[in-house]
Amino acid sequence: MSVDPKTTAFLVLDINSAVCQPNPVCMATVPAISAFLKKARDAKMPVVYSTTVAPPSRPAPTIVPAVAPRQGEQSVAARADKFINTDLDAILKKLKVTTLVIVGTSANGAVLYSSFHANALGYTVVVPVDGISSGNPFVTFEAQFQLLNQPGLTNAANKPLAANAVTLSRTDQITIK
Repeated sequence: MSVDPKTTAFLVLDINSAVCQPNPVCMATVPAISAFLKKARDAKMPVVYSTTVAPPSRPAPTIVPAVAPRQGEQSVAARADKFINTDLDAILKKLKVTTLVIVGTSANGAVLYSSFHANALGYTVVVPVDGISSGNPFVTFEAQFQLLNQPGLTNAANKPLAANAVTLSRTDQITIK
């Protein structure tokens, strides 16, 4: 499938020292995320990060260095749904984005809830399965099922770039044109 860098943003959710680094399954997704990140940046596609909310007594977790933000790339901090209590939607609207490519951990948390909320707001979402993870392979599989079978926003046939729905793909199957 092909996405337009002028109307697409790449969201990197919670690939950080607190959630991803201790999880070998998450760290195994970093090379695919890093490779797509290079393609996105080369095409001048906007990249937006999220991190988890840290307790007040702890510093915010840092993004894994292999996929760390560059100067000017925006970030939000939230629990599972990255749209709640953040300016993520405003950031995306300002960029005139209509399609999101979302990677991250936890598949059953940040990826699932943020994708559903994005669809409810009218965004089309692509989730590369080689860029998502959770602590348990079954949970990741279940999240993939839920992404395609969201109530009211179903794409059970996985039709590429179905409007206001999620398409599952792989980072190496997404071209930027």
